Amino acid sequence: MTGSEESPAFRLAYVPGVTPTKWVRIWNERLPDVPLTLVPVSAAGAFDLLRDGGADAGFVRLPVDREDLSAIPLYTETTVVVIPKDHLVTAVDEVSAADLADEIVLHPLDDTLGWERPPGRPAIERPATTLDAVELVAAGVGLLVVPQSLARLHHRKDLTYRPVADAPASRVALSWPQDETTDLVEDFIGIVRGRTVNSSRGRRPAPAPAAAQPKAKRPETGGARRKSAAGKPSGNGSRGGSGGRSGSGGARGGKGGTRGKPRRRS
Repeated sequence: MTGSEESPAFRLAYVPGVTPTKWVRIWNERLPDVPLTLVPVSAAGAFDLLRDGGADAGFVRLPVDREDLSAIPLYTETTVVVIPKDHLVTAVDEVSAADLADEIVLHPLDDTLGWERPPGRPAIERPATTLDAVELVAAGVGLLVVPQSLARLHHRKDLTYRPVADAPASRVALSWPQDETTDLVEDFIGIVRGRTVNSSRGRRPAPAPAAAQPKAKRPETGGARRKSAAGKPSGNGSRGGSGGRSGSGGARGGKGGTRGKPRRRS
């Protein structure tokens, strides 16, 4: 099979923490003939993957280099601090960066928050990954501030988390190469933006052939009703013509004459 004869396919990259299940389900419903392949990728490697053609589009974390990549921001995540379940911070519903000033706060090399200056006291070494940092939190080495989706992704029974009110937030976007805005990319953009199947930029089902479309019945016009009424004998005609009316009048007249004859007195 040559390249030109190959069936179309769509490759969707996604970074840790993003769950594309909802959009994939809609894609499979609308384009069942076009398989969608998921491509997991690290947050740092997502942009190179798109530039190198390893995926048609991807869910990434902002910022995006707009010189060669397009992006549609989708949502902003809550930032949380991951802590052991017996930590004092569990006593409150929310903390600030200042509340962590005396804590060792781990800052992994794959951090996605882009801190100018991370809160708390730095660890001796930076963990290589967020997963490594979570393991260190479980070991009691320090705390970790991450997007909430990553805290859920690396959930452990002995750990929990609390929102950090004034921490930087991570924004998730759909991105793709500017020069590769294909029809399939447009289809996926429509799904992510919530367009319906019948929207102007969505794929519409092919219309039924003219022969298969039932002809609408023409409503009966007033003229047709009048014509029908005109062809039907009128109510007066059913009682006879003018002769009938005269005869009726004569009968009434005869009766009237009888009533007008004086009675004979005894």
